[in-house]
Amino acid sequence: MGRLQEFSQNKYFILFVLFAGWMVAYLDRMVMSVALTSIGDDLHLSAASLGIVLSSFFAGYALMQIPGGLLADKFGSKRVMIVSLIAWSLFTAFTGFAWSLASLLVIRFLFGVGESGFPAASSKAIAEYFPKAERAKAQSTMLSSNAFGAAIAPLFAAPMMLWLGWRNMFVVIALVGMVLVAVYWVVLKKPTNQQKGNAKHVETKQISMKDLLRTPTMWKLVIAWFGLDVVIWGFSSWLPSYLLKVRELDLLQAGVISSLPFFAGGIAMILGGWVVDKYFVGREKYFAIVVEILGAVFLYLMFKTPSLEMAVTYQILSAFFLYAGFAGIWSLPLKILPTAVMGSAAGMINFGGQLAGFVSPMVMGFLITAFNGSYDAAFWFLILSTIISVAACLTLGDAKKSLESKVISV
Repeated sequence: MGRLQEFSQNKYFILFVLFAGWMVAYLDRMVMSVALTSIGDDLHLSAASLGIVLSSFFAGYALMQIPGGLLADKFGSKRVMIVSLIAWSLFTAFTGFAWSLASLLVIRFLFGVGESGFPAASSKAIAEYFPKAERAKAQSTMLSSNAFGAAIAPLFAAPMMLWLGWRNMFVVIALVGMVLVAVYWVVLKKPTNQQKGNAKHVETKQISMKDLLRTPTMWKLVIAWFGLDVVIWGFSSWLPSYLLKVRELDLLQAGVISSLPFFAGGIAMILGGWVVDKYFVGREKYFAIVVEILGAVFLYLMFKTPSLEMAVTYQILSAFFLYAGFAGIWSLPLKILPTAVMGSAAGMINFGGQLAGFVSPMVMGFLITAFNGSYDAAFWFLILSTIISVAACLTLGDAKKSLESKVISV
């Protein structure tokens, strides 16, 4: 027990636990994309209907992002994360019992509501345990779980579906989530006074949620994150189906190949946090702009090349640069805003991202149906969203001064 107490105050061990939570969260979400074709066949659903199912999760998830952030600030990161873990594990299991389009829509919407507090609470935990100079690296490392979770999901889901079927697969994943609930309950403790001092420094001016809502830079970050996450969620949600339908791979081949871009993305997020902290202090927006443009270029090359080998190469490069953009956008609020409102700020920015998660799969599903199974228009939609994110980043100006006008830290 003494050894466990020692671990519970180690910021890097806490980072590992947060990373594990995000991994399970993304596994719970992303296996849905792999199971999409089987669910559609069993329940007789069109691509447009399946797009709505994917988006229903994000409707609930986006709706509760800001309230989830406020709850994390009020009740603490540990409580909100544990409640979220319990809720999303239950609704993961319920997904395996869905019997119709309507039941899927309700279950996935409530799944999103249940999970919504976790992102803001985990970002608040980063602010509690890490000094500001290390937060971009810590946040990027934690969020690299998004990409690694998306990478592992098809590798896990494809053989699990062949072995147990898609329904039982969701029940097994739910059990993993409940194990993690016990880990969080035992391991997560309040940070020590020394860690609080390192994380907060001395904040001499308070900032409220109303101040955040009135700050133009915060809304620019919301739009930048919305544009980038449209691409991330559209890409990750429909890539397995694209490989099955357009590139004509079998389920196991599609599972393996669709995992490769996200392994690259996870590495890019960790490297991106390190590069931003070391070389782009005060110039974070330029990093985000460059990597997003490169990601869009390789996305275009991916769906235009007739070669399967080159398509796989381009999708890996596209994911690498797009996921690197996480570090540029998320570094600013983590470095400048006080710990006391980090949950609210993260919830506000992540609202844009999860609104993107609602819009992107649904719009892509409609575009695929409207163009008779062609994915070209859907991918052009993702490229347009990248342009929106880049434009928002270009308008940031001196983001650091804009945010520091609301809070003075020593």
